[in-house]
Amino acid sequence: MFLQRTAFALARRTPTRAIAARPFSSSVSRFNKKYEVKQEGKILPFEEIKTEDDLIPPGAKAGTVPVDIEHATGLERLELVGKMQGIDIFDMRPLDASRKGTLEDPIIVPGAGDEQYAGCTGFPADSHQVNWLTVSRDRPIERCGECGNVVKLNYVGPLEDPHAHDHGHEHGHPPHEEPKTFADFVKPEYWYR
Repeated sequence: MFLQRTAFALARRTPTRAIAARPFSSSVSRFNKKYEVKQEGKILPFEEIKTEDDLIPPGAKAGTVPVDIEHATGLERLELVGKMQGIDIFDMRPLDASRKGTLEDPIIVPGAGDEQYAGCTGFPADSHQVNWLTVSRDRPIERCGECGNVVKLNYVGPLEDPHAHDHGHEHGHPPHEEPKTFADFVKPEYWYR
């Protein structure tokens, strides 16, 4: 009996407002009002994409799970929009494997960045395991150590890179040096030109 009265007295003293200050639905509606989308987003065709703002997705409709095109941004969105129209903007076709690259006639590797990787499987194709060759703007030609196949970077990116680290001395950083490889110790008369 004493326990029943104590529990009843405690229940009377507990403010009911603290238990349910506001229902979940009202907090969601307040949140939606604060961050309301002004206009309905749409997926622009590849030809109409001109700025980075055109690569902001419309998002998924309320109550649905977004698919890739509804939440992808930036380069991923540009790639997806291009693929929807049959355009392969990153040119992901395999490299030419019909011949072996030489110093005079190398296999061309297109790249928009400072560095690009190319996988060599030998000539004829699949003659050896994949050897990953790294070509860069500073060192555009590379030769496979196993089969001698030569690849060359064809840089297709912007001429001036806003993120370049050429201003290293201004910020106290030493300039970038290419790491030494075995080729640095070969006699100059054996170097490729």
